[in-house]
Amino acid sequence: MLLLAQSLPSSATTYNLDVKPILTRHCVQCHRAGEVGPFPLDSFESASKHARQIALAAATRFMPPWKPVAPGVSFHRERKLAALEIATLQSWAASGALRGSVASLRATPVAPSNEPDQRWRASTSYEVAGEGQDQYRCFVVPSGLDEARYIDGFEFLPGNRRVVHHALIFFDLSGAARKMDAEAEGPGYPCFGTPGFLPVASLGGWSPGNGRLTMPSGTAIRAPKGADVVFQIHYHPSGKTEWDQSEVAVYFAKQAPKRKLLDIALTSKAIDIPAGQADYKVRDWFEVPVDVTLQQIIPHAHFVARAARAWVIFPGGLKKSVLTITDWDFNWQDIYQLKAPLALKAGTRLEMEILYDNSAKNPRNPNRPPQRVVWGPGSADEMAGMHWNVTVDNEARDLEDLTSSLWGKMIRTIRQR
Repeated sequence: MLLLAQSLPSSATTYNLDVKPILTRHCVQCHRAGEVGPFPLDSFESASKHARQIALAAATRFMPPWKPVAPGVSFHRERKLAALEIATLQSWAASGALRGSVASLRATPVAPSNEPDQRWRASTSYEVAGEGQDQYRCFVVPSGLDEARYIDGFEFLPGNRRVVHHALIFFDLSGAARKMDAEAEGPGYPCFGTPGFLPVASLGGWSPGNGRLTMPSGTAIRAPKGADVVFQIHYHPSGKTEWDQSEVAVYFAKQAPKRKLLDIALTSKAIDIPAGQADYKVRDWFEVPVDVTLQQIIPHAHFVARAARAWVIFPGGLKKSVLTITDWDFNWQDIYQLKAPLALKAGTRLEMEILYDNSAKNPRNPNRPPQRVVWGPGSADEMAGMHWNVTVDNEARDLEDLTSSLWGKMIRTIRQR
């Protein structure tokens, strides 16, 4: 009991001594000027105004936003407060949100340089109309690479979070993107669906909730010499004219990758949700034909979705949960990278389910009253995706078998539709 009492915060809890380190570790990345947080928390003046709100959000685990519950696996970058941290924030709020003496201010450790190796930014701002349909626009940026480089980390930085719905990042060596850019009116060119060329590589993408992303060990992406970088950005109107000039910061690996990261996409377009229906579900599955290792998993849906689940069924019949989200939030979509990659033997079945609530009881339903929602790429439509990023255990022997099976799955899905 004595040890527990000594570990609990006292009534003398202060910002300088106790609270600032917690906010710096967990909150300031988003709660500062120009970021997604609705108010800053990077100073005593701003934090003290919201002391009770901070304590309540921490106690209910509303913040920091971390959506997986009862996971079958552990993930990197888990945004979770320890019990003692929550108690400290509550004590600070209850005792009057005191500043504390300057002498007690804990020195913030000097972080190692976090400067990216290269930044690629759209050359000019793009005007996004305040009304009308969602837009898909591609912007071409010369990479300036005089040799091939390998990227093991990147951070997409939306220039205007109010209108950037999501972004994909490609590399083009054909010159096709540059040609379409020159022929289109204004910055960039329209590119609904595909970017209009066959990419030589892709960094993947960004959606709300993503910060700096690091590739799983040994799977850096090759950026070819002289390639153009192409951002495919999905914009949705905010109700007034907006401007965007986005960029991506990249971090180079010191050596070439040892293996390829492949995407097994479980998805469904069978989405036609009547107004008022609260329990609409879609599912998909895939049986891996070879031994693979799961590195990370990426769910995707829009506003009407309420839950997302992913699990595996091993060849012997054992079922294991990989990801369970029961409070889906479009604004906090993550790439969930496993701390301990999961071995999946040939014959393992990957399954996913996404649940939608198109009733008035869904607090995130954008339609009041509810309206019919169908599959589509617009922000008012819905989607269903669960991307399983894997490496093949024996690439020389099995890579072709896996890619052939994935092509077969895609063709069967197209025929069914």
